[in-house]
Amino acid sequence: MADGSRDKLLGSGGTGYQIRDTMDQVDQVKGIMRKNIDTVLERDSKIQNLNERSDALQVGANQFLQTGTQLKRKMWWKNIKFMIVIGVVVVIALGILIGVIVTQNKEEKRRLTKQIKVMIL
Repeated sequence: MADGSRDKLLGSGGTGYQIRDTMDQVDQVKGIMRKNIDTVLERDSKIQNLNERSDALQVGANQFLQTGTQLKRKMWWKNIKFMIVIGVVVVIALGILIGVIVTQNKEEKRRLTKQIKVMIL
């Protein structure tokens, strides 16, 4: 209501002041309620924004978990392949070492056998 029409309504009697005070209080309450409604709407907007960010974060977390699991499997297989290669290299090295030792033993046996034959003759 505009202030001019309000003054006409209230008149100039003693009860007019009471009505004016009451209307002022009503206006104050309306202002507070508008402010509260604005605050609630703002809070709702912030909550919606937070929910959207939370959903995006959840999607990112799921992708991270999936990628981490794939990487873990990949690294496990890489580790297994490396262990197999190391095992093959060790087996080959042991084979060569044993071959060298056996060959040396055979040569020494032959040499000793020749020496014994020479001594016997």
